[in-house]
Amino acid sequence: MLIEQPPRIYRWLFPGTLWRIPSPKGKPKNVYLTFDDGPIPEMTPWILEVLDKYKIKATFFCVGENVRKYPELYNMLLERGHRAGNHTFNHIQGIRFRSKNYIRNIAEATKYIDSDLFRPPHGHMRFPQVLRLRKLFRIIMWDVVTRDYSPHMTAKGVLNNVKRYARNGSIIVFHDSLKAIGRIEEALPKAIEWLRKEGYQFKIFD
Repeated sequence: MLIEQPPRIYRWLFPGTLWRIPSPKGKPKNVYLTFDDGPIPEMTPWILEVLDKYKIKATFFCVGENVRKYPELYNMLLERGHRAGNHTFNHIQGIRFRSKNYIRNIAEATKYIDSDLFRPPHGHMRFPQVLRLRKLFRIIMWDVVTRDYSPHMTAKGVLNNVKRYARNGSIIVFHDSLKAIGRIEEALPKAIEWLRKEGYQFKIFD
């Protein structure tokens, strides 16, 4: 559970960041589908087709280097009404870099990704980095990690993570990356269908 749904104490380590957005009482339950690490030709177009099929909008936290390589995929997701966010230029973890170098890497990504949203790879940042970045971006964390990237996880396990941990306002993380291939193809459509059956509406960030 420490991975799939971060505990409250972990969330307190990152003040001013967004983990969950519950809808008010009496309103339909919301979830926010997000996809990290793309765009890539092996995965992103397929995800876009699935989202189109279900008439759902999502948010893609893009790696700047991938957007530089595949600008047509980045433009495709925007043209279809999805949101994009900054996920650093080459997927680096803030905790492993001096703050000025980490910020510089994110700034490089902004040359290719026009967004006020940011998600740190693996959720790892130093506290000074959080303070600096929240002045520049809305930092979007997560409430549910599906673990579709894990070679130790099955498609059924990915789906079960959604079923077990999703709740009103959950920000759910999938990946449009090579690591997710073999699990997300089965898990994503079934997760969408289950969430709809449970009465959830799909939102993107304003």
